[in-house]
Amino acid sequence: MKLAARHQAFHDLHRQGCFVIPNPWDRGSARMMAALGARALATSSAAHAFTMGRPDLGGVSRDEALAHAADLIAATDLPVSGDFENGFGDSPEDVAETVRLSGEVGLSGISVEDTRMIPGNAPYAFDLAVERIRAGVAAARDLGRPFILCARADGVMYGTYDLAEGIRRLQAFEALVPISFISPYPPGGPNWRGCLPRRRNPSTPLQPGR
Repeated sequence: MKLAARHQAFHDLHRQGCFVIPNPWDRGSARMMAALGARALATSSAAHAFTMGRPDLGGVSRDEALAHAADLIAATDLPVSGDFENGFGDSPEDVAETVRLSGEVGLSGISVEDTRMIPGNAPYAFDLAVERIRAGVAAARDLGRPFILCARADGVMYGTYDLAEGIRRLQAFEALVPISFISPYPPGGPNWRGCLPRRRNPSTPLQPGR
């Protein structure tokens, strides 16, 4: 499948209903997941870092993450999204540049967290968090083709803000533009179900391994 078809397929998946997107860590696991019926793949910042003996959350550089993503893109005909932590920088401009470079390597989308890559996982201030996603959305539009920007509110997971603040952030992200699909991460099923009636766009709950 050509890249343009992959990008459109990934966009369409978000409009057609529920699907599972697994996280390969190398070419072999990507091919295995494709053979098992995966319809799309996503990198994992943790899995990638662990294969190099490094910690998650800041353990991998942007250049390394892009090269890893390109390797997975080449492994199968499936669309690939990048788990790109905080967008590899604190400023809106950093996020925009990461989106641009992601488009260049052939990714069909990326996720960007509202968490700083420092001990304690402190979140960005609300206004900065929104401006970072706004810049990413603008850069995604400039690509001129489908690109799924998944804006994450991870503070509920880390305990750095409560669910109400998480919902406030998600609603602000969602208001920016329809192509910005949101990935909240509240702990437990009841809280996740509580988010759904407040959402218009597709949502992506992240389920860690056990």
